[in-house]
Amino acid sequence: MQNPSAPPILLASASRYRQGLLDRFLNDYETVSPDVDETAAPGEDPEALVGRLARKKAETVSRTRPDALIIGADQLAVLDDRVLGKPGDHQRAVEQLLAASGKALSFLTAVCVLDPVSRRRFEHIDKTVVRFRQFDRRLADAYLHHDKPYDCAGSFKIEGAGFVLFQSVRTDDPTALIGLPMIWLAGILKELGYLLP
Repeated sequence: MQNPSAPPILLASASRYRQGLLDRFLNDYETVSPDVDETAAPGEDPEALVGRLARKKAETVSRTRPDALIIGADQLAVLDDRVLGKPGDHQRAVEQLLAASGKALSFLTAVCVLDPVSRRRFEHIDKTVVRFRQFDRRLADAYLHHDKPYDCAGSFKIEGAGFVLFQSVRTDDPTALIGLPMIWLAGILKELGYLLP
């Protein structure tokens, strides 16, 4: 599917989840992990923050690779207007899951594409709403020991067994929950000639 005559594609992320999504239809791309400050600006809302971080990651990498099409991305989990970070350990993951029990969690997944040919920037934010079942600590512990999603915002993996915690998922693009809205991204890459028609 990839156009071999198009400029190189570079993912500005070290996320193995995003790489797994690109592996589904790209056979040749590079990855670079951009070093950016992810601290929110004073008064910055989650949607503005996630969009800015995706753009900043892409722009940071493009300074050293102006020849490549750059894909920058970021994702935030938002519960009751509060951004949830990656838990990092079991206790924090339990706290995140129990706080989400019976509630809706919004996932904002932003992507920024910088095209070296047209010099254009394309940006998109996908919002996925996950409603959790009511559950107790026993299920949270059992799930966490199974999937170990300590590097995932919201403390679950949709590509793992995270669905045992869900009541419903509302989205336009199920891949966005994994880390990249691939329906939108594939459309942009096709429009720009990076995918064969």
